[in-house]
Amino acid sequence: MAVSKKMKEALSKYDRTQEYTLEKATELVKEISFEKFDASVDLDVRLGVDPRKADQMVRGVVTLPHGVGKEVRVLALVTPDKEEEAKAAGADYAGLDEFIKKIEGGWTDIDVIITMPTVMAKVGRLGRVLGPRGLMPNPKAGTVTLEVGKAVKEVKAGKIDFKVDKTGIIHTSVGKASFSAEQLKENAAELISTLSKLKPSSAKGTYFKSVTISTTMGPGVKVDKGSIDS
Repeated sequence: MAVSKKMKEALSKYDRTQEYTLEKATELVKEISFEKFDASVDLDVRLGVDPRKADQMVRGVVTLPHGVGKEVRVLALVTPDKEEEAKAAGADYAGLDEFIKKIEGGWTDIDVIITMPTVMAKVGRLGRVLGPRGLMPNPKAGTVTLEVGKAVKEVKAGKIDFKVDKTGIIHTSVGKASFSAEQLKENAAELISTLSKLKPSSAKGTYFKSVTISTTMGPGVKVDKGSIDS
């Protein structure tokens, strides 16, 4: 595969085989970003877990101190008595039956769905549409709750949920290329700290196997795991 001129230039600015401190890695990732748009900055963390084992499934939520840098569109699937609370907290859409019909018709122009335990039977029917898109509400992610207003505010403020994939990798955005290196570092550190607390007791050996930070289309910068453990 041919490497573009811009990619070659980016690769010439650092050593791909070297591991950098989180602080240096976030500086580098900004320096080598060549996209013409405000690219997402992603963190890939390979964990020493076996996701096929239920007791090694790493999943959780984290509120990034500086958010993810994009407007998160929130749909609150709630009973009429909760609609006003959801809208006042910043939900872009709030309702129930009419939105369930829209989703059944293929509408998924949203980033997060917040709902209540009492309507999960209705929402559960949407699994085939929402599941593959990662939009299915989940109590563990805090998106199935009676505290609808609080949940909406948290998501709007930069709360994200993450789950280890079947290859043992957590892949999530920690901001935008327009963020300062310090903001990216603080967001990444918050995610890593949260992952550290979620280490399954049954996971043996090295927990953080590799950590890489990159922009959407840019090359990856390896992060020194020693700088993370501290």
